Amino acid sequence: MTKRGLPHSEHLRLGQILSGVRAQLHHEWVALLSAYPRTGERALPAKHLEAAWEALDAARKELEHLVYQEHPEVAEVYDYFPYEEHRAEVRVPMKPGSSRGPVPFGE
Repeated sequence: MTKRGLPHSEHLRLGQILSGVRAQLHHEWVALLSAYPRTGERALPAKHLEAAWEALDAARKELEHLVYQEHPEVAEVYDYFPYEEHRAEVRVPMKPGSSRGPVPFGE
């Protein structure tokens, strides 16, 4: 049995989520670069975050190829690389481990 892949609506949802996660990883990477040296053992967390967002970008590019193959009549570049206002928002608790619910990052 051949798997059909994702419906276009699911590609759109996944593209929004992955682009939001990527933006947040980049934000955290910049914060680490500001707080720690760029070389040596203390630079490793930032290097790992950079590798994570590069892997995420590679996955998004491959998924973009798939959405064009699976849904050529409706696929767009913006499916996996949406404008900022269409990205999913990463939410974190106000007090990690004790908050009653998620809040927008930075509030």
